[in-house]
Amino acid sequence: MSTSGDLALAPGIQTLVDELARRVTELAERYGDTPDSAIASELFATERALATARRSLDRASALLDQLPG
Repeated sequence: MSTSGDLALAPGIQTLVDELARRVTELAERYGDTPDSAIASELFATERALATARRSLDRASALLDQLPG
């Protein structure tokens, strides 16, 4: 199995996750000091989940890079 194609996809996926996290953070910050702070809370939870996803992608990329082929 060749991992080079999969390894090539990883940076693009990581970039998409980073962009989503940035957008979610911007949206959450708009609701942070409003009566709708529950919305901000949920959006910040989403931001944390995306940060976790990014770290998982980083680990998967590192593992792919270690595979032969």
